Amino acid sequence: MTSQEIRQSFLDFFASKGHKIVPSAPMVIKDDPTLMFTNAGMNQFKNIILGNDPIKYSRVADSQKCLRVSGKHNDLEEVGHDTYHHTMFEMLGNWSFGDYFKKEAIEWAWEYLVDVLKLDTDRLYVTVFEGYAPEGLERDDEAAAIWEQFLPKSRIINGNKKDNFWEMGDTGPCGPCSEIHIDIRDNEDRAKIDGLTLVNGSHPQVIEIWNNVFMQYNRKADGSLEGLPAKVIDTGMGFERLCMALQGVQSNYDTDVFTPIIKEIGLICHSTYGVNEQTDIAMRVIADHIRTIAFSITDGQLPSNAKAGYVIRRILRRAVRYGYTFLNQRSAFMYKLIPVLCENMGEAYPELISQKTLIEKVIKEEEESFLRTLETGIRLLDKVMDESKKEGQTEVTGKVAFTLYDTFGFPLDLTELILRENKFTVNIEDFTAEMLKQKERARHAAATETGDWITVREGDSNFVGYDYTSCETTILRYRKVKQKNQEFFQLVLSNTPFYAEMGGQVGDSGQLISEKGNIDIIDTKKENNLAVHFATKLPEDITETFTATINTEKRKATECNHTATHLLHEALRTVLGTHVEQKGSYVSPDTLRFDFSHYQKLTKEEIRLVEQLANRKIRENLILNERRDTPIAEAQALGAMALFGEKYGETVRVIQFGTSTELCGGTHVQATGEIGLVRITSETSIAAGVRRLEAITAKGVEELLDIQQDTITEARELLNNTPDLLNAIKKSVDENSELKKQLEVFMHEKIMSLRDKLIAEADFKNGIKTIHYLSDLSADAIKTLAFQIRNIVTEKLFFVAGSVYEGKPSLTVLLSDDLVAGGLSAVNIARDAAKEIQGGGGGQPFFASAGGKNAAGIQKAVEKALEAIR
Repeated sequence: MTSQEIRQSFLDFFASKGHKIVPSAPMVIKDDPTLMFTNAGMNQFKNIILGNDPIKYSRVADSQKCLRVSGKHNDLEEVGHDTYHHTMFEMLGNWSFGDYFKKEAIEWAWEYLVDVLKLDTDRLYVTVFEGYAPEGLERDDEAAAIWEQFLPKSRIINGNKKDNFWEMGDTGPCGPCSEIHIDIRDNEDRAKIDGLTLVNGSHPQVIEIWNNVFMQYNRKADGSLEGLPAKVIDTGMGFERLCMALQGVQSNYDTDVFTPIIKEIGLICHSTYGVNEQTDIAMRVIADHIRTIAFSITDGQLPSNAKAGYVIRRILRRAVRYGYTFLNQRSAFMYKLIPVLCENMGEAYPELISQKTLIEKVIKEEEESFLRTLETGIRLLDKVMDESKKEGQTEVTGKVAFTLYDTFGFPLDLTELILRENKFTVNIEDFTAEMLKQKERARHAAATETGDWITVREGDSNFVGYDYTSCETTILRYRKVKQKNQEFFQLVLSNTPFYAEMGGQVGDSGQLISEKGNIDIIDTKKENNLAVHFATKLPEDITETFTATINTEKRKATECNHTATHLLHEALRTVLGTHVEQKGSYVSPDTLRFDFSHYQKLTKEEIRLVEQLANRKIRENLILNERRDTPIAEAQALGAMALFGEKYGETVRVIQFGTSTELCGGTHVQATGEIGLVRITSETSIAAGVRRLEAITAKGVEELLDIQQDTITEARELLNNTPDLLNAIKKSVDENSELKKQLEVFMHEKIMSLRDKLIAEADFKNGIKTIHYLSDLSADAIKTLAFQIRNIVTEKLFFVAGSVYEGKPSLTVLLSDDLVAGGLSAVNIARDAAKEIQGGGGGQPFFASAGGKNAAGIQKAVEKALEAIR
């Protein structure tokens, strides 16, 4: 049986026993402060068990996505190293809330495993609770007696309170449990060692597959037990382990749950599974972890640095590290596994398919981010281990582990993993102490090491950038800075044309030029009112004289955008009112952003008018009127507004372009005509009462206009070079809409006619009105037809239709309710028949559909479906 067939067989079996089949709850829990993730099938029924929610269905079954990686159930370290532990796994379960109890639970478990799945009874063992005298609990003789109907007493094993008495917590429902174990060793090994001695012995081939919990007590606050008035059955069977037992393999990773993923890993990483143990472990880790990460993202939990998000980030980084170390993966690769995961599990969990693009994007970005820091961190740890070996030590300090965590993003368990592989340990107490110190340092996101200033010569720094784009200069002082795994130098110059980032305008970049070589200045920022220049290296001779020159193209583009913000500000106040005030801005070479106070979305007309007013000022080619060192009162008398949060001295700099007057320290064009044009690209809300305009100017507008003109030209060519493009498009849309309406009427009439014809020509097989139909209709049309027929033929109706629409085959099956009640399932019929068209499907017991790839097989698919009633 395939894994999909096994999962479905479990649900079908318990549906036949009167259980309501419910969908899996999300793996990520958002409404329970005690849990971050679903770690057992019972989590979604916790409130029912506690009596907080009413019982809607007394019998329930499902397949639940679970994650065990932190807290009490922590399987992370075993994952990949053994054959049966996982982070994310599926738990098949059935529940009874005050309905059946031990007898039915045990008998049905046996019936399913032995009669339905045909497991070898000689390989099965069970455990029962042996009792616990300190609490007056006796052996679970009731469960043992039921098991004795199926197994000899020698294979009914007593289990202690730890293994065979389940408790929800310190208080609440609890009770004995009975585990079912299976021995999947080969006959030769079984002949050597009795499987009875290996139960609960952590043997990889003698494993628990199903636990039946009998909640019959309530643990009170004082620790005493009382009987539960409504007893609960809570069972959980490891889906992956069951697949291993049924598919005749020795590892969960050899089942079809994992083999498609492992095969894809091998193709991507150019590795063969089964050749090298370390490589195999890495491939198993990645195959397991990719499922966890993908399902977490579909449940709305993205990797992050807090709580559940941090757990997911840890898992992802563990997988990346295994790929890096053992599969030689130096670039992002895990996101490439999502298509095969969707293909393998998308039918059971369609949320994977619907969010495929998001999953791939998130994983790729996370991989790339971690890979940037992984290599440096591993080299640092290798160096520490080498030094420790020389000193005869096998313990690494917690400070080293913290540096890896804080600077390189290594979770502690990742450091422990690398150290353990090299027979080292880490001082956990030291690590914890370092973490506390970090919190006391106001939770800095990354460690920054800033060296002391080294003075080359005394003097003051003078900004000449308003008047010059280059000048002679010398270095006054410098220092080395390490931040975010990068090392660079900060320089203070005697004279500088570089504008330091301030007031929303980005800093200049450029070069320091000398006879001995050039130094790139990558950014300029203000610190304590000092222009600090960022360089990737120091000059060979720091005492020489340099020519400091800025990137003029970048500066000119930035100036166009900055002046445009002034013009837009004035235009906004003219159009919307004087309540408009600047609330923030960002000016770079590529774009401008202007935040302002206003209480409603701007209309298209208002945006257009703001643009027109600003562009009118541009065409007027207004000359810059710069007033430096103007007394603040005089500046305000000129009409300049003192902006939010800005600190002004006694004198200020005033920038005027015609009637636009602003207090501003930034750089600007010499005349507004240099801007060319300004075009608003978006208008949004960023907070209550604050709007944001984004716009482009100059070359940016030119490029946008080119794109728009090309689009218009191509559209006109498509419409026979019409001179009136807009009306031609409207006419085309109207004609299309009218044709759609006519087509809908025609299709409705066709379906009604076809309905009557098919009903009249229906066959009777075994007393069932059978309608089968091949066509080229769309799946939606076939569905409409099927339900139209069902409205008339309400009993003993079997409808199957095959269609090839636009080259894609589809199959539709519809049954009347009495056939469903009699045991037929449209889902099972469609899914089985869809194999003929190389596809799969789903739906409800009375209606199901399937799509496929093989159009040539559609007739055989219909014939296959018809076999269900023969």
